[in-house]
Amino acid sequence: MTAQEAPQPLAPPLLRAPEEGERIDVAGVEHFFRLTAEHTEGRFAFEEFTLAPGIVGARPHIHHGHDEYFYVLEGELTLHNGEGEVTAGPGALLAAVRGTPHGFRNAGSRSARALCLYTPAGYEGYFREVHQAVAAGAEVTDELLAEFRGRYRTTSVDPH
Repeated sequence: MTAQEAPQPLAPPLLRAPEEGERIDVAGVEHFFRLTAEHTEGRFAFEEFTLAPGIVGARPHIHHGHDEYFYVLEGELTLHNGEGEVTAGPGALLAAVRGTPHGFRNAGSRSARALCLYTPAGYEGYFREVHQAVAAGAEVTDELLAEFRGRYRTTSVDPH
């Protein structure tokens, strides 16, 4: 391959400092989006999130337009896996591909921290919309969440 045939990079790599990102607090879940659709040409979004003890991160739901991957860093997450609940500690990885029922909560006695990757990106918009609605005075109800989820090709499911 000659120098003229070599593919040219589209853009330089993006380095984000530890404090760089978009923080969104939604119903007790602290989301810290490190990369969003705006950074990755819509390919994926990457976040770190923290849940205090007793907080429900997401009631069971199914994504029809994107996949989600969860990696537990600290504490424990109780994960709904479509058949029941399992407890996952540091190092555990959950792949919730399209069509897979899933949800999570912190049933433990200390805060849990995890990473989440969305592919393709875009679902971060759901969290932005819920946050804006709550900031404007809306109450977080199953109906409100179902309305916003529907905008992002996601449906709520009965956990039983």
